[in-house]
Amino acid sequence: MGLGKQRSKFGAYLDRKRIPQERIREETKLGRDTLTRVCSRSEYYPSGSTMRKLIAAVRKLTGENVNTDDFWSM
Repeated sequence: MGLGKQRSKFGAYLDRKRIPQERIREETKLGRDTLTRVCSRSEYYPSGSTMRKLIAAVRKLTGENVNTDDFWSM
């Protein structure tokens, strides 16, 4: 967490909330490579179903009402 690696808005959010990528992966059942892309590449734009899974997992784990616009511009 915050070890000098490049992070997207989504990855930086997880770091601030101290949520490991592995925990999101367990919640969403997404592949490790997909989650790595989402968390590290700012230019990566996940599919609609992937976004829904990620937002649902973050809401469940943080209790915050986050939206896709918080991480990806439409």
